[in-house]
Amino acid sequence: MCHPSRAHALTAARRPINLGNLSDLARLRRVRDRIDREYALPLDVEALARDAHMSAGHLSREFRRAYGESPYAYLMTRRIERAMALLRRGDLSVTEICFAVGCASLGTFSTRFAELVGVPPSVYRRNATRATAGMPSCVAKQVTRPVRKREARSPSRTLV
Repeated sequence: MCHPSRAHALTAARRPINLGNLSDLARLRRVRDRIDREYALPLDVEALARDAHMSAGHLSREFRRAYGESPYAYLMTRRIERAMALLRRGDLSVTEICFAVGCASLGTFSTRFAELVGVPPSVYRRNATRATAGMPSCVAKQVTRPVRKREARSPSRTLV
């Protein structure tokens, strides 16, 4: 039998968000909206948490519970989505795009891009330009949305 405090810790991790605490949900939404708006600026969890009047640990736990990924992962997904659009446009170099979306290191940008998209930025540019030719940009954005590897394996994301 499990120790009572250990059982509590296990169930706490699976507990759904307390919908009664609307102020926390509102703060999480403001953090997410800020990331969406300011993805190209230097953002860190501590600053986001401080502005939301939460501890960094609490923000990270509750953000993951609400949105399925950490604030940092969400930020990187937004940056990669914007980079994908800029790569499809084709008028900037990969290095220029890296800095335009708020990444400070070309190596980290390329690694994260390949993790999310499955190919390096230069290969994506070559392939996506042909694949999305003639598609409205709003459709191309939806079709080319990055999918994390763990999401790709999820049965709910499988196409029939």
